[in-house]
Amino acid sequence: MSASETIPVGLSGELTDYGHRLDARVYYADTDFSGVVYHARYLEFFERGRSDFLRLAGVHHTELADGKHGEKLVWVVKRMEIDFRAPARIDDILSVETRTEKVSGARILMAQQLKRGEELLVEAIVEAAIISESGRPRRFPREWVAAFMPRS
Repeated sequence: MSASETIPVGLSGELTDYGHRLDARVYYADTDFSGVVYHARYLEFFERGRSDFLRLAGVHHTELADGKHGEKLVWVVKRMEIDFRAPARIDDILSVETRTEKVSGARILMAQQLKRGEELLVEAIVEAAIISESGRPRRFPREWVAAFMPRS
């Protein structure tokens, strides 16, 4: 997608048959001195994708912090594997695609891709978990499992 095209989805992206898609523009603040996205900023694009996937799936960070589920809950990233294939550049329009691979107990495994049009730039596998405020693992509520899994 070129820099002049409009972003076709809402602020939080959209749920898809495979999971979630969020479009984002690369700003100057995302880049290094050469206009290429700084490697650590890709983690922020992926975080936005996961956060908006949760939001549209009905899991709101504010409700977790308010103790709606009986206690305060927190998301933590346990492990991330990332593969850089090609650089994104200033003014690119990128798509962050997120899908759930597996939900087990307190853990979720998500696959993410960052694309410019159809070109795959960066891939990540993320293992996250839900913990209590004291740091103890907590199981995913049943309704979350259904909300996170692909529709097809």
